Amino acid sequence: MIRLAFPIYVELLTAVVAVSVIDLLWVSGLGEGAVAAVTVATTTEYLALGLFLAVQTGITVLVGRRDGRAPLAPLVRTGWLLWAAVSLAVAVPGVLLREPLAALLAADAPTAALTAGYYLISLAGLPVFFAQCLVDGVLKGKGNTRTPMRNALICNALVIVLDPLFIYGLGMGVQGAALATVLARLATLGLALISLVRQAPADAPGRAPAWEIVRTGLPMSGDFLARALVGMVLVDVVAGFGVAAQAGYGIGSKIMLAGVMVFYALRQATMIRTARSEPAGRPLLLGLGAGVAVAAVLNLVAAPVAGWFTADPGPAVEFLRWMTLYLVPFGGLIAAGGVLQASGRGGRLLAATLAGFAVQLPLAYTLSSLLGVTGVWVSMAAGALVSLGGAVLTPGAWPGRRAGGPGSARGREPRSTRTAAGPRSGP
Repeated sequence: MIRLAFPIYVELLTAVVAVSVIDLLWVSGLGEGAVAAVTVATTTEYLALGLFLAVQTGITVLVGRRDGRAPLAPLVRTGWLLWAAVSLAVAVPGVLLREPLAALLAADAPTAALTAGYYLISLAGLPVFFAQCLVDGVLKGKGNTRTPMRNALICNALVIVLDPLFIYGLGMGVQGAALATVLARLATLGLALISLVRQAPADAPGRAPAWEIVRTGLPMSGDFLARALVGMVLVDVVAGFGVAAQAGYGIGSKIMLAGVMVFYALRQATMIRTARSEPAGRPLLLGLGAGVAVAAVLNLVAAPVAGWFTADPGPAVEFLRWMTLYLVPFGGLIAAGGVLQASGRGGRLLAATLAGFAVQLPLAYTLSSLLGVTGVWVSMAAGALVSLGGAVLTPGAWPGRRAGGPGSARGREPRSTRTAAGPRSGP
């Protein structure tokens, strides 16, 4: 499990976390307004990713189930049709509505203007981001987690080089950060497409049913989308305490993501292994243990790392301290979710997530009026505990239990006859 999950963690850390953190680090020289603008804009990008996650997750699970049993090309072709549909449906309205969206989420008018400028480029570049996700989904379904990791590292290196060039060298400011990210992703996508052609050739004509892909990945998309929406609501709640609080939340949440990606790497690893009818170990216990470890590390590094981004790290440090209460149950919930998703019970995980948010959001408004911004952090912990309680009561979520469902081993060829035997992590 660790061998499979580690490349996923590096990929997520560099592709999802590091890119936005690098943008924040470079724009921090432009002031708190720029930091807040990038925080708001990247939160919106996560929301858009949630819409496409139904396609990516569905592809990963179905490729895992069919690898060595049935042709993969029909799945890939349908995946590209869904990519085109989702890209148009998200990117075009996003660009056209960028100014009202920025005004809705930003703390003040100057920050809203910066956010709208970032949106113009980042939302127009979403099809590139979605295409990379689709290619990675196919490769992961085949048990290959190292190639997506390599691609993410290349993209990350390009952002490190391009960010200062566009932000300061060309004087583009916040928009320069967005353009650097899109160009880095575009260059990386070219390499990813070469890997896709080599590892998933056109082995059969035709297309797979689109609804089969969407239905398989929809619960994971719903879970992610709900989290992104709640994250946007929290950005708005925290904005009521001023730009400094919003910037502190943005910095703290980006630092925390470096740890949270451990949980998502474990979830993807358990999902891949379950879809491929391989034992998933004890994901719930592993996730809880990872939560304890991540919380301890974040408490240790909170002050010095937050100081990289701002001269006043106090709000970000306070956020990270309180997140100890949140990270432990959240780690268990996310890690166990991979088994549920790949075994056809993702809807139950989504229900547990929504139940937690039904508790968290009212508490965020109530407690913030009593405790200030600290009340928002306490509400997050309460919601995670409720979600974990609902998930662990779901059959298949208990540690050590092997999942069945659509991806079970029944009727599958012996391992020796399968195309991708074992939990491959190489190209």
